[in-house]
Amino acid sequence: MTVATAAELPAEPAANASTARAHVMRRLLRDKVAFGAALTLSAVALAAIFAPWVAPHDPYLTDLSKVMQPPDLLDPDRWSAKSPRHWLGTDNTGRDILSRIIFGARNTLMMGLCGVLIGGLLGGLLGILAAYYRKADGYIMRVVDIMLAFPALLIGLALAAIFGAGLTAVLIALVVSDIPGVARVARGSAMGVMGQEYMEAGRAVGVSDFTLIWRYLTLNCISTIFVYLTLRFGQTILIGSALGFLGMGAQPPTAELGMMAAQGRDFLFMAPHIATIPSLAIFVIVLAANLLGDALRDVLDPRLQT
Repeated sequence: MTVATAAELPAEPAANASTARAHVMRRLLRDKVAFGAALTLSAVALAAIFAPWVAPHDPYLTDLSKVMQPPDLLDPDRWSAKSPRHWLGTDNTGRDILSRIIFGARNTLMMGLCGVLIGGLLGGLLGILAAYYRKADGYIMRVVDIMLAFPALLIGLALAAIFGAGLTAVLIALVVSDIPGVARVARGSAMGVMGQEYMEAGRAVGVSDFTLIWRYLTLNCISTIFVYLTLRFGQTILIGSALGFLGMGAQPPTAELGMMAAQGRDFLFMAPHIATIPSLAIFVIVLAANLLGDALRDVLDPRLQT
C-alpha cells in the first residue's frame, strides 16, 4: 500500500477557474431574466458610484417654492420647459427626489454589500472551522443558534438604544443577522468536503491545517457560500431599509431609501410620490438581486444542473 504525497493531492479548484467563469457567463447571458436583473443592478450601482456627476440636482438643496412638486415625468408639458426639471418631483422641503434616490441608493447598497460581505466572511469562517475542528463544532454552532434567535430588527433596536441611531448601528445589525445563516450553509458544505478521501490523505501526509482549510476546504465550499450570499443580498437590503424606515438608520438630511419612504408617509394623500418612489426603488433593487441570485444558484449548484 502506497501513501499519497502532497503532490498527488487533487489540484486546487482555482486551476480551472477561468473555464468555470466562462461557463457561468454563457449560461447567465442565455437567461434573459438574469441578464435583465444583472443589467438593472449594474445600472443602479454605477449611478450610485458616480452619484455626484449623475444626479441632476444637489440632493440636500431645499427650495420652499417647489415643495411637493409632482413628477415632471408625468407632465409632458414640462418636458420642454427651460426651468430646471424635477423628473420624479420634489419632497416636502423642495429637494429633488431623483437626486436623493441616486444618493440614497449609494447608502442602501453600501449597507447591504458590507453586511453581506462582513457577515459572509465571519459566518463562513465559523462554519468551516466548525466542520474542520469537530471538538469545537458544538460550541461554535451553539453560539450561532443563539445569534439566530435574535431578529435583525430587535438587534437594531438594541444597538440604536446603546450607540444611537445611525448607519453604524444598522450595519452591525445586518452583519449579526447574516452570520448564522452563512455559518450553517458553510458548515453543511464543508462537512461534505471533509468526507472526501483527499482530505484524509492530506492529513496523513502532514499537510498543514491552514493549507487544508484554505486550499481544499474553503475553495471547495466558496461557490455554495457565494450562491447563498447572492440570495441573502436582497433580504439584507430589505432589512436595512426597514431599519431606516423605523428611524434607526441614516438620520436626516442624509439620503437613504428606507428613511426617505418614512419621511413621505405623512404626505401620502397630498403627495404620494414622496413615499412611493423610494419604496419602488427598494422593490426594484431587491427584486433584481433575488432574480440574479436565483439564476446564479441554478448555474453554480451542481445538483440543479442537467
